[in-house]
Amino acid sequence: KQWYQRRVAITAGGAKTKAESIDSEVLRDYIAYARTFINPRLSDEAGQKLIQTYVQMRKVGMGRGSVTAYPRQLESLIRLSEAHARMRLSNVVEELDVEEATRLHKEALKQAATDPKTGQIDMEILMTGMSASSRAKRTELGKFVLQTLRNANRSFKMNELFDTCKEGYKDGFTQIQYEMVIRDLQEENKVVQTSNRHIRLKDA
Repeated sequence: KQWYQRRVAITAGGAKTKAESIDSEVLRDYIAYARTFINPRLSDEAGQKLIQTYVQMRKVGMGRGSVTAYPRQLESLIRLSEAHARMRLSNVVEELDVEEATRLHKEALKQAATDPKTGQIDMEILMTGMSASSRAKRTELGKFVLQTLRNANRSFKMNELFDTCKEGYKDGFTQIQYEMVIRDLQEENKVVQTSNRHIRLKDA
């Protein structure tokens, strides 16, 4: 343990500027020491900071009718805070660790969960792989497909139904989006595909 502490002390005090680098072997020793001997625990102040941060994240989503934080995000913040304290070789998670964890979490969300259509963070992208706006459009397209089938009161070939909906639907959509909607409707038992590749209403 004393050997690790000496190496870590040299490492921590040796790099004075951003331009200086740390030897890979010393870095491995630093990480090994931190993993072996450092087991951070939340201070009362850090715990309160985490709660406040999570509540604020929830409020942001409630303000625009969506969910922007789940318990999983709180767990991530705790782990990141502990990791940051461990990096400092501290057995106590402090408020500064929570602040850095929050910054890192926000940056990760910007890259992984930003809806390109709205520019806002949408947790649905992480939870389901699809943004709320994309899901809403998919639902609306499904309703239009059903209405098209009801109005025609007959079955359609797959490509024929695609062309018909494409002409009448107010917004554009791709072949892939159309096929995903048809699959959704089949799974919901609202439409069936016959042996000759025709689509019709389930109760028709």
